[in-house]
Amino acid sequence: MHTDTTAALQEELLRRARAAARTPNSPTTSGPCADGPAPLSRAQRRLWLTEQLGPGGGAQYNVPFATRLRGPLDMDALGTALTDLVRRHEILRTRYDRRDGEPYQEPLPAPAPVAVRLVDADGDGRELLDAEAGRPFDLAAGTVPRALVLRHGPQDHTVLLTFHHISVDGPSLDTVAEELAGLYSAARDGIPYREPQPPQYADFARRECAQTDGLAEGLDHRARRLSGAAPLRLPRSADADSRRAATHTTPLDDHVLPALRALGTQHRATLFTVTLAAAFAALHRLTGETDLVIGCAGTHREGRAMRGLVGLCVNTLPVRVDLSGDPAFAVLVERVREALLDAQRHRDVPFDLILERLGAGARDTDGTALVRVTSDVLREPTALRLPGLRAEAVEVGLADAKFDLSFGVVDTGRPEALVRHRRSVLGGTAGQELGRSFAALLDAVAADPGIRLSRLPGRLAQQDGDVHPAEALLRAHPEVAEAVVPYPAVQPLLAYAVLRRTDGPSPARLRAGLRARLAPESVPAAVVLLDAMPRTPRGTVDAARLPGAPAAAVTEPFAAVPGPDADAFTPQGTADAAPLPGTAAAPPPNGPRAAAVTEAFTAVLGHAPGPDDDFFALGGQSLTAVQLAEQLRAALGLPLNGLDILQARTPRAVAALLETRATEQAAARSSVRPRRTRAAGTVLVTGGTGGVGSFVLRELAARGRPVLALARPESAHLVAGDGVDVVEGDLSDLAGLRAAVASADAVIHAACTFTRPEVDVAAMEAMTGAWCRGPFVFVSSVDAYGHPAEAQVAEGAASGEPLSPYGRAKLDCERLLLGAAGSDGRGGASAVRSPLVWGPHARLRDQLRWGATGILYQAAANGRPIVLPGPGTHGHDWYGAPWVHAAALARAVTACLDDPVHGVANAVSGHVAWPELAAQLVELLGSNSRVLFGEEVHPDLDHHWRYRADRLADALRPRPGEDLRSVLASMTGAAEA
Repeated sequence: MHTDTTAALQEELLRRARAAARTPNSPTTSGPCADGPAPLSRAQRRLWLTEQLGPGGGAQYNVPFATRLRGPLDMDALGTALTDLVRRHEILRTRYDRRDGEPYQEPLPAPAPVAVRLVDADGDGRELLDAEAGRPFDLAAGTVPRALVLRHGPQDHTVLLTFHHISVDGPSLDTVAEELAGLYSAARDGIPYREPQPPQYADFARRECAQTDGLAEGLDHRARRLSGAAPLRLPRSADADSRRAATHTTPLDDHVLPALRALGTQHRATLFTVTLAAAFAALHRLTGETDLVIGCAGTHREGRAMRGLVGLCVNTLPVRVDLSGDPAFAVLVERVREALLDAQRHRDVPFDLILERLGAGARDTDGTALVRVTSDVLREPTALRLPGLRAEAVEVGLADAKFDLSFGVVDTGRPEALVRHRRSVLGGTAGQELGRSFAALLDAVAADPGIRLSRLPGRLAQQDGDVHPAEALLRAHPEVAEAVVPYPAVQPLLAYAVLRRTDGPSPARLRAGLRARLAPESVPAAVVLLDAMPRTPRGTVDAARLPGAPAAAVTEPFAAVPGPDADAFTPQGTADAAPLPGTAAAPPPNGPRAAAVTEAFTAVLGHAPGPDDDFFALGGQSLTAVQLAEQLRAALGLPLNGLDILQARTPRAVAALLETRATEQAAARSSVRPRRTRAAGTVLVTGGTGGVGSFVLRELAARGRPVLALARPESAHLVAGDGVDVVEGDLSDLAGLRAAVASADAVIHAACTFTRPEVDVAAMEAMTGAWCRGPFVFVSSVDAYGHPAEAQVAEGAASGEPLSPYGRAKLDCERLLLGAAGSDGRGGASAVRSPLVWGPHARLRDQLRWGATGILYQAAANGRPIVLPGPGTHGHDWYGAPWVHAAALARAVTACLDDPVHGVANAVSGHVAWPELAAQLVELLGSNSRVLFGEEVHPDLDHHWRYRADRLADALRPRPGEDLRSVLASMTGAAEA
């Protein structure tokens, strides 16, 4: 054997795969980028699809790049350098959209200048950095990087640049840092920056797209290598729906990494390969599985033409290893090395093409793809090293995890073992145990590479129970108060649950969580939400009285509680469930919507499916799921998204889902009167079905004002009535918003998503653009003040960092509104900032029980001690909250129609100290809770500001029954007792 040649080839392949391009290189000149839109690269396409499949794209793919700089920082030079950087690299000013179902990227004009926000910060400013890094991007609007500078002192700053991963990868940050240093120096000294123009990422994407046909041989090989591999079933924690990340690091002794490197040298492997082998071993100990797949990152950066390129040039490489036979760890390193080399030889084959070739077998029942676990070696992070300044990289973490589980080794001056996981995979204790056991495993194999896998540390105990596994998982869910799965008494298998709060998870979301964690035969056909479990005289659950139970004739269906991501759900209305016994069955497969589903499947996938054919087995993948949902949504006028397709999967299930949603829509529309001719002086009200909006509608009715209420179809009957016309839509329907605003003579915008601030801002932008006459009142929030420096806050006072994403969105919406007011025939604008809103309404009752004050309510309701911050804690003489009665807020808002404030006004009925609120709740709930005082301040209670409310004082003056005790009594139920 030519050992030296083979080893050199292997080492070179691994070196290329792990290359991070950390040595600066001057970029070479490339030809001009072709005009017009370009296709997305394969890596970009995967990220883009995460926002198209359904809600929740969020900020998990943000890339924060932070550096602490000490010395004289020239802010003007920094702003000029960042502007020039964005001008040089089109990918940093690119928007992403879709044409004829296919995504494309298109550069925007170079901005002049890129804004750099300067904020004074106490301490390290960690909250400010985390909040900024967690703000989502809108890919359709562009991905210009955001710049935040924290000023800790005259010559002490932290610079945070936030990019979207669709625009950059790790090596891109090295190029960004290098060029910014040169551009900063040139701007500071007033000299031109003479480096040649860099290559443009759109050219790379076009080349990759053109070379797809040449990947056939590699694709065939990788598909054969991964054939039969299935997504790993990991343990699951009680936090069943959380993508939030938990990270556990454990220090390693100084001898561990040198020993692992020496082990790699003996087996012609790098430290990365040995670490990957350790990850396989740890995963085997965790799950007991021997056929495992772990993903690692490959790179497309090869040759001089790629030097200086900013963009996403990575590919996920699935590495499959056989761990059977209880091998020694050194033998496992050999197996991992061969598997990794095989993946590296075909690293140009895109991961999504492999998934498409493998079909349904490479996805779990919830559509999750093959790679759930990753591994890496982390080295010193890149820092922005500007001339004349001392630089120190600052780690800024993101709240969401990209993968279920990741193993890593931190290879710096302070070596560590790292485990990062979604909280839905492991609870806090289990995650910490896995982190410690991974560090112990690394130490063990460093000391004895011949140790067999069965002797390694780590094996988390599996939970056993005497109840059905679906029932155990539902009981463990933090938002489920009670659950039961009668087994095997009910067929098909059904699950029943009672939620802890009315805005908890929907039945579809609960069932999707079960599908992700259980074998298919253990997944209930439906999760039915109940107000309460039926009981026998002895207090046990009466299975015969459960909806759908064969021994009981169900005369009145139990009301289900809609979640925030659901339409109205009834027992037969879960998203992808079979019809329940004892309820009306779904139409047969040859119904009109079933025919439309079959037609859409055929049009999108290219061949006619059977009613129970699996979407993935038919060749479907993420983009076709989006296209299929859009076609059906347009054809049938029913809500549907790509995530629905991935979860339902078969034509029969999709048709059943659509029938359910059609029934709900028809029931709502039957209660709505035909639209009348619009009356003069009509006021458009958004959010009329919410707690605030409902009081606004009552106040307008009392004043005799004609109303146009914006409502979703399933909720329209809740607001329709005399003097109230209904237009169907929501904040995400920008065209419908514009039309509604343009038809009205005044606007009261009282709706808020509460979950996606970017939706609020986009909606306000659309509404102010269509606003052409009359006054406009926006129900904002005191969160827009952030953390003011003074405890007494005047109306319209400057905001203080940090602002929450919700508060910042409110502030952005106010700016859009006030900037448009008084021009082109528009009337006056009023931004009415409200605090906690209380009143006799279901949504508002839930805010008392589960919102910022929920910690007090729940403690009192359950008789637990109530621990409050004492006066003077952290230097504040008062802790409490401002509040407003919903009726008073409605009067204030409607008063602004006739007398706009032309700016910001506060709507505050009063301020309640936490001890006063706690005492009221204890009395009204008949609780025996004790009120204690301590030096710690719970985040939900860390509020010490009082807000003036002078401009709307007349409208806010309390009326009988609007005092604090009365409204609390009505919300706790004490008023009816």
